[in-house]
Amino acid sequence: MFSDELLKIDWDETTAAIYAMSDTDVRRALAKPRCDVRDFMALISPAAEPYLEQMARLSRKYTEERFGRTMSMFIPLYITNSCSNSCVYCGFHRSNPMKRTILTPEQIEQEYKAIKKLAPFENILLVTGENPAKAGVPYLATAIDIAKKYFSNIKIEVMPLKTEEYSTLKEHGLNGVICFQETYHRENYKIYHPAGMESNFEWRLNGFDRMGQAGVHSIGMGALLGLEKEWRTDVVMMAHHLRYLQKHYWRTKYSVNFPRMRPAQNEGFQPNCFVTDRQLAQLTFAMRIFDHDVDISYSTREPAFIRDNMCTLGVTTMSAESKVNPGGYHTYPDALEQFTVSDDRTAAQINLRLKELGREPVWKDWDASFDLFGR
Repeated sequence: MFSDELLKIDWDETTAAIYAMSDTDVRRALAKPRCDVRDFMALISPAAEPYLEQMARLSRKYTEERFGRTMSMFIPLYITNSCSNSCVYCGFHRSNPMKRTILTPEQIEQEYKAIKKLAPFENILLVTGENPAKAGVPYLATAIDIAKKYFSNIKIEVMPLKTEEYSTLKEHGLNGVICFQETYHRENYKIYHPAGMESNFEWRLNGFDRMGQAGVHSIGMGALLGLEKEWRTDVVMMAHHLRYLQKHYWRTKYSVNFPRMRPAQNEGFQPNCFVTDRQLAQLTFAMRIFDHDVDISYSTREPAFIRDNMCTLGVTTMSAESKVNPGGYHTYPDALEQFTVSDDRTAAQINLRLKELGREPVWKDWDASFDLFGR
């Protein structure tokens, strides 16, 4: 399990090593055809800031070699905001006085129909809070069963599950799982997650192993940038994690996400740092140079001008016309959101803009018949 590997990597030593990176280290990393984690550390370090344009050119080159000029499109659907956790940064935390919603199967299907009217989406991400008693695996299985009538590619972003539970959902048609570790800082993790299932650091961290053991086709990972003061250390830990997963579960496809802290309708918590647009760009370029094959995803958390600029420089997957409240497309369009959406353009507007920028939006890029391993 990766929790055992993480014990071998010291947070403070990693932080010191990042800031000790030199101009020579950066130039060495940029000259290598394949980078290791130490090279990644150099590319996200302050020493790499003068090389941003060179990094952008390399990132574009590697992206187009691997993905062409395509952009995979997806849409999230929040099916419940019921949650037993107390994450201090989240609008869904259990102490927040808000109406809790668990969509019925009939309401879920109405949401699917409303989404299909927006654009020819075939990739859907089902999102929930963490309430296994009321919205557990049977509930998710039902949502997936209904989704199969409307979508080719079904992913979930839910509470970490057991290996056999991921296997069960795979049998129902699940294709991928996205999970944010939030932070890899073991000690501080408890501060941000004081109660509920998510307070168990190892259970969440090792959830990625359980996904791999279940043969999940696609795994998405991410750290919540701004939760820790040293965001660079968090993403280095994620790079270690990615390499570990690729080694142990090599049949699985991987994606990374770089969500920056945004205001939630939850008073009292402020991010420990703010990742600038320039730093986000540097991180994106560094990840693409580090791994030519990984999907890099930008959600509607990011403003339109950032997504437009980065769509040609490394990003390969984007959401569009996202609603981040349960039933936001049809049933409850005015419900409380988990976080603030920054890019509020319609799917049609984003589609047109991507084409203007020389990208080809791809609405369907997966079919069950593609699974050659029969998992």
